[in-house]
Amino acid sequence: MTMRTDYCGTLGSADVGWLTRLLRERTIDIVHTHTLGSHVLGTRAARVAGVPQLRTEHHVMHYSGWSSSAFTRWAAARTERFVAVSEYVRGVLVRTAPLVAARTTVVRNGVDERFFAARRRPDGPFSVAIVGRLASWKRVRLAIVACAIAGVPLVVVGDGDERRSLEDLARCRRAPVRFVGYHKDPRPFFAACDVTLNTSKGEPLGLSVLESLAMERPVIAFASGGVPEIVQDGRTGWLVEGTGPLPLVRALLRAKVERDRLSAMGAAGRRFVERHASIGSMCRGYAAEYEALCRPSARRWLSGSALTEERPGPSI
Repeated sequence: MTMRTDYCGTLGSADVGWLTRLLRERTIDIVHTHTLGSHVLGTRAARVAGVPQLRTEHHVMHYSGWSSSAFTRWAAARTERFVAVSEYVRGVLVRTAPLVAARTTVVRNGVDERFFAARRRPDGPFSVAIVGRLASWKRVRLAIVACAIAGVPLVVVGDGDERRSLEDLARCRRAPVRFVGYHKDPRPFFAACDVTLNTSKGEPLGLSVLESLAMERPVIAFASGGVPEIVQDGRTGWLVEGTGPLPLVRALLRAKVERDRLSAMGAAGRRFVERHASIGSMCRGYAAEYEALCRPSARRWLSGSALTEERPGPSI
């Protein structure tokens, strides 16, 4: 049995004791951690309980952030196996934490291709959407400025700290932008647009990009992070270079002019998801990692490490 933990509460001995008892009572074979808080708590409890740990690296910021790096690296030094969600993430680990990279396999996040089923493209005016958290590193302001210059309607699906300033920017630019907030089910917004945008800097992978491709909507995105691994330039979308809005403007105008190509590009994107980024392919990747951790060699690695409870220090 595998236990996944995303718990981000306190990190004191009471929490470690509670999770350790749970691991033992439920005879857990593997602890699978995902977030910074669970990296520390899950690692401490797994070591006391003598259970191997698999950790998924969804991003790399916690390896360099001053408030998180020490905790991240302490836990990483005591974790048996890692999964990176893209080759980009693993590449960053090679440069910043080579010992972690040596124990890392890439398993791309998958989307439910049946849930995110293909839908017919709208007949109305050309429009685009951007789906995601409204945080500064997502750089949604570039999408707003580009759509204002190109005169292309934009729907922003999501919420976050940047929303108010982005709304102010849209009003100032008189941009044709509609903010609809967070929606648990973004499918209607994917279905209502011709193309989606991704303006993030160093996006580890881009789950909304995969969702868009699954619904046969091409993607315009910056050629950075893990996005080039899932968007094929000129085939399932357009990858743009640079840092400002003008490359986006050119790509938007090209997509608008070449609207008759979008159906074929969307179908190619759907095929990519079915073959390389489905729920099934993700599950097979994790199943192989779980199986490897249950082998005697993994247990020997664990038994050779200190299983006493240790508190995170400032560094490793």
